[in-house]
Amino acid sequence: MSKPELYINIAVGPDCDFESMAIRAALESFGASVTLHLIGRPNDLIDVLSGNDLHNKMDYLILNFHGDEGRFCLPELGEDVYEDNEPKSIYFGPQDVRSYCQLQGVKIIAAGCTLGWQQLASAFLESGCHSYLAPDDYIEGNANLMFLIRFFYEVITNQKNQQEAFELAQAIDSETALYKLYLA
Repeated sequence: MSKPELYINIAVGPDCDFESMAIRAALESFGASVTLHLIGRPNDLIDVLSGNDLHNKMDYLILNFHGDEGRFCLPELGEDVYEDNEPKSIYFGPQDVRSYCQLQGVKIIAAGCTLGWQQLASAFLESGCHSYLAPDDYIEGNANLMFLIRFFYEVITNQKNQQEAFELAQAIDSETALYKLYLA
């Protein structure tokens, strides 16, 4: 078995499983090792962002979620289903990221509407992340998939650096142009 080209974790938000499987298949065909994390409750996302549920080897973390007004959308659970001290909001925003994120040096890609808002990006960077890449408006769903496939094709197959791959993927059309790259 040869060494993978990249190690990528994908946190799969509610109703994002089909797209996540397409992303995983494409990345694995490019030679990446991909690990999925299915997010069904706030504590699942907290476990990923705190690093408790991640492997030591990781080049990128993709947060594949629906977003709204610069916040990740989570499922609404019944009051009796929440665990002790678990956030009970259906939104996970910048303050939550500041409270729970401990991903030093990790490159984050958040594939969801408005997840590229400056306030959310700043929260990830202030928490020690290397970079944060996400659309800053309401993006058409297929554009997320196309952006990610092109971005990782350029990184893995054409050996482009993150900035070069970002520029090429962003240039596909007006929808992929919504992606923004923030650096620490």
